[in-house]
Amino acid sequence: MNEPLNPPPEKPAGSRELSLCPCKSRETYAACCQPFHLGRAKPETALQLMRSRYSAYFFRFIDYLVSTTHPDTREPDLKTRLEETIHETNWRFLTIVTTSKGGADDKVGKVEFVAEYFESGQPHDLHERSRFKRYKGAWKYLDAKG
Repeated sequence: MNEPLNPPPEKPAGSRELSLCPCKSRETYAACCQPFHLGRAKPETALQLMRSRYSAYFFRFIDYLVSTTHPDTREPDLKTRLEETIHETNWRFLTIVTTSKGGADDKVGKVEFVAEYFESGQPHDLHERSRFKRYKGAWKYLDAKG
């Protein structure tokens, strides 16, 4: 597996790893999104990628968010914009509404979700229909035009 440019720091067992994953999969972080964030595994489905990206926003793993954005839609200044804004938002809850395609054998997929967050102390909801597309065999976030 390819290692991310700057993998998240590893912490002693018993901290983040044993907590439930922020993506609301009902699995521990170590069993769910952490292997993707550390570059030890790649999401097999669009839903796994979507959940891992939500967790990356939750933990503020900018490099993972950049690397999992499809090159066709990745803006050149994405990393800089994330560095400037990622600490303004505190993610609270994720609800998956529906999925379409995006399986292990598919090339495209869609995931509709609602993500609850706080910004400047005020609650907000992000309702999005995300499109995902494979790039060199790996799932990537394409856009919110689903």
